[in-house]
Amino acid sequence: MRRIRHEHRRPGDAAAPVIAFDGDDTLWHNETLFSTSQDRFRDLLLRHVDIPSHEIDATLLATERRNLAIYGYGIKGFMLSMVETAIEVTRGQIPAEDIQAILRVGRTMIEHPTVLIDGAAEVLATLRAQDHELWLITKGDLFDQESKIARSGLAELFQRIEIVSEKDDATYRRLLDRHGASADEFAMVGNSVRSDVLPVVAIRGRAFHIPYHVTWAHETVTGELAAEFVTLESITELPDALRR
Repeated sequence: MRRIRHEHRRPGDAAAPVIAFDGDDTLWHNETLFSTSQDRFRDLLLRHVDIPSHEIDATLLATERRNLAIYGYGIKGFMLSMVETAIEVTRGQIPAEDIQAILRVGRTMIEHPTVLIDGAAEVLATLRAQDHELWLITKGDLFDQESKIARSGLAELFQRIEIVSEKDDATYRRLLDRHGASADEFAMVGNSVRSDVLPVVAIRGRAFHIPYHVTWAHETVTGELAAEFVTLESITELPDALRR
């Protein structure tokens, strides 16, 4: 877990309602970049093997999941998992120039500009003006996330920015304890039911789910959900939803 910026409440200040935001696919576009890169990776491997496309996707996903404990979340782990998958699927016959091509795909992803989701900046500014305390809680590679946050131009709108290795019940509890906030004054906004909704509901916070049109398979949750949370079509609906 890495804390980038920290502001203390002054003694005697009333605790403003805390609203935390996910970054990737909540405030800026991210998964479409991974999806496009995976398409390029799949097409590259199909030059060397005659197997269904879904088998390549399944092998890559299994490799990513296996590597999460080693590389964590983010582009670099994805890039290394693509290399490992290419070697596995081609049984070690992948040419060096194609390994280089995979690495170039990863480099292009890292250098890609941060493109904000429509309305994100305006909603953050509105909530700051309403005296909400805003947090950014994002997971992934430290360098990559720091770079995306800086390029987003949103950093100054947050009182606290946290980059974490995982978003689970324990992580949210640690953050609340560290900053002196309670679960009943905490709301989380994000696109992932797995990471932004269920753990927050589990600690009795409020969760607002804003689905993104592309979702990484690892972040999907199947089956009926007993958790209570609010689903919005757009981040622009959030200020009204908070008032309700």
